[in-house]
Amino acid sequence: MNSQNQKVAVVTGASQGLGAAITDAYRKLGYAVVATSRTIAPSDDPDLLTVRGDIADPATAERVIAAGLERFGRIDTLVNNAGLFVAKPYTDYTPDDYAAVIGVNLGGFFRITQLAIEQMLTQGAGHIVNITTSLVDNADTRAPSVLASLTKGGIQSATKSLAIEYATRGIRSNAVSPGTIRTPMHPEETHEHLAALQPVGRLGEESDVAEAVIYLENAPFVTGAILHVDGGVSAGH
Repeated sequence: MNSQNQKVAVVTGASQGLGAAITDAYRKLGYAVVATSRTIAPSDDPDLLTVRGDIADPATAERVIAAGLERFGRIDTLVNNAGLFVAKPYTDYTPDDYAAVIGVNLGGFFRITQLAIEQMLTQGAGHIVNITTSLVDNADTRAPSVLASLTKGGIQSATKSLAIEYATRGIRSNAVSPGTIRTPMHPEETHEHLAALQPVGRLGEESDVAEAVIYLENAPFVTGAILHVDGGVSAGH
């Protein structure tokens, strides 16, 4: 059991890539972390609780929040990082693609955020951080991504809506909108091509996104913000 003063962050999609980097960043900040993904390994760190499950299933959200409260007694931040990205021409998306992306990107956000906010309201404070994608605001013919825009675009709008709904009740809501980041999602052989698409001519690093999340964590007057960490993509081409 942690001291009741230690803050607690929940991170989804936490086993690799951005989620693992965000988890590490919160631990370095002194937070206890509840980390979830389908394949996450058990943890030896008493301040890192891992919970396996598919975030598309609302039962996973219930288990994650319940386990966090049982172990640590509070939830201060929820980072909705879990996401599926399927780049296809629009007419090539299958019903399975649609169900999978909607399930993780929207379904995964919906229930766990409800449960986290219910707990934050009892505490009088909290923070929601949603990880979206720069493609939401800046579609690109070279990366057809209607399902990403449909789902992560919805999350980006919900970020602002939550910020306003809870503005007077101590709960902030922000988003980080990454460009193309060097993660396991992008095979090594695609990196040169992807880097060339960025105005700065290189990929972002996982640490760039994790540091943006921590900036938002430490910015009490920032709510309803969409923080672009995208090497200039949101500014133009």
